[in-house]
Amino acid sequence: MPDRSIQPQIKEITHIQIPSFQEYTLDNGIPVYEVNMGTQEIIKLEVIFRAGRPFEHQKLVARATAAMLREGTVRRKAAEIHEMVDFYGGTLSVPVNLDTSNITMYSLTKHFEKLLILLSEILTEPSFPNEELEIYKNNSKQRMQVDLTKNDVVAYRTVTEKIFGKDHPYGYNSSPEIYDKINREELLHHFNRNFHAGNCMLVISGKTNTETIKLLNQYIGKTLVKKEVVKSNVIKKVITPQQLKISAPDTLQSAIRIGCKLFNRKHKDYVNFYVLNTILGGYFGSRLMSKIREEKGYTYNIFSSIDPMMFDGYFYVGTDVSNEFLEPTIESIYEEFELLKTVPIGKEELSMVRNYLMGFFLTNLDGAFNVAELIKVEKTENLPKDYFSNVIHQVKNITPEEIMEQAQKYLNRENMWQVVVGSGT
Repeated sequence: MPDRSIQPQIKEITHIQIPSFQEYTLDNGIPVYEVNMGTQEIIKLEVIFRAGRPFEHQKLVARATAAMLREGTVRRKAAEIHEMVDFYGGTLSVPVNLDTSNITMYSLTKHFEKLLILLSEILTEPSFPNEELEIYKNNSKQRMQVDLTKNDVVAYRTVTEKIFGKDHPYGYNSSPEIYDKINREELLHHFNRNFHAGNCMLVISGKTNTETIKLLNQYIGKTLVKKEVVKSNVIKKVITPQQLKISAPDTLQSAIRIGCKLFNRKHKDYVNFYVLNTILGGYFGSRLMSKIREEKGYTYNIFSSIDPMMFDGYFYVGTDVSNEFLEPTIESIYEEFELLKTVPIGKEELSMVRNYLMGFFLTNLDGAFNVAELIKVEKTENLPKDYFSNVIHQVKNITPEEIMEQAQKYLNRENMWQVVVGSGT
């Protein structure tokens, strides 16, 4: 038996192999990416349309259209759809995305065809019933009213709106007035413009077999028609950052969001800034957590995030603090910016961050479904085939000087929007 009193040897991850996948093209031109790595008799199919906010003609119509796909077809009502999915032990979900509209189906391999027939019907004959649409709109407005009582939600909505602009696809916020403008005709218009073979890809993973692609071709490759792809409505603006304070009386904590517009994964600085963000606030041992939570005790949780989208991206720091620690926390965040700009990271800390990221990458390649997520990002954002291999190489070889250069370019106080929501404002 091993001696439990002796710490296991720590081994550095020196090599990560990106799993291969198969590519096919259906009769109507839809590309299919298959990850056949499954050990259990389960298949995950994700149908991806470039039909998110950058491609909508009216605010919130992309989200509403995707959400309503499961709520009825020409042949079946919503209850019948849900009962059929449950009967065959599957799931059918519509995850929220800014750039794309995705439909995700999990199925037992033996029932894949049964559920694929239903999915094909949903993709070609949605009915968008008015009664279900009204329920969706009312529920969405009620959830939004609850969310707007939370300081962190208000702070997040405000900082993203200010970074991109209130009419930008990535910047505008939902409101009761916008929901009220949505009707069945608008959903049909968005669906007809964007949900077609020329605007679609499939990612399938799990315990696939020789019949899987044949079935996809039969029920999707021969049913979805190809149309002209709609151009995006993204217009970039230069907006001067400001400091904003929003009063929220009778709240014990204030929400802080500090951030700026950045870039997407294609930008030459993305990977190096990704490493910088990890050091600053991207994991539990980060600078912000160590100094502001552990050392100073100002907050329970603090983080920084870099969020890349198809056409743009942004960076922000977020935390919630007691009102008495509001100003000291803000100043401490900017102090960490300055340290990263002026003092090179030490060898031990950089090694720890590298090891954390390599472990994180390895976890993201564990299993067919995780690999499929990686492929989905690569294909929806039109990244080079060797993109993730290059990410791993850059993380392994980044220098303290390159990290400091990134901080000097992007972590400047004058370029940051600062939003504070709470009674301490």
